[in-house]
Amino acid sequence: MSEPTAPRGRVLPLTPVHAAPRLRADAVRNRARLLEAATRLAAEHGAANLTMEAVAAAASVGKGTVSRRFGDRNGLLLALLDHQEQRLQEAFITGPPPLGPGADPVRRLLAFGPAVMRHEHAHRDLYLAADPGPDRRFTAPARRVRIAHLTTLLRQATGDADVDVLAHTLLASLDTALVHHLTTRLGMPLARVGAGWADLVTRLTAR
Repeated sequence: MSEPTAPRGRVLPLTPVHAAPRLRADAVRNRARLLEAATRLAAEHGAANLTMEAVAAAASVGKGTVSRRFGDRNGLLLALLDHQEQRLQEAFITGPPPLGPGADPVRRLLAFGPAVMRHEHAHRDLYLAADPGPDRRFTAPARRVRIAHLTTLLRQATGDADVDVLAHTLLASLDTALVHHLTTRLGMPLARVGAGWADLVTRLTAR
């Protein structure tokens, strides 16, 4: 069964819907202030070194306030990623072709991989620090949107293939930690990894 997708023209956040209830105006302001402090600290010291205590001190609030707003450190990191993830989703859901609607499915698939790689490379520190772990990695709403998008394009491009399995396989090749390993430990240029994506898509969609 295909993963659920976001409604047309809408994006889904990294954090589950039930974890982000509608906030009062003052709570919205406080959340924005905490995220501003967290963003500044992450830029200065790296997302891997970000702590709830440091954010609370920078925002002049108690640690309990940060915990109530974000749950835990991973929830805080995911909140920092939300805005950037939504920008990426907007690009492939409603943006211009070939990444967005208007191009044929194979061209959109070819554009999707490099777009995700460039996006996550630009925010790699946050993505690596915010890795939710194996128990939540495959159920994050943002991942489900990516899977649904790939499933739709693969179904249009391949017809009778097992698109559910293929979508997960393709997305696994874009894993942030894997791309980081290939580019830093093995010294592969990002363009080479992108070319590998293009080769994989071409082979999968060959008639």
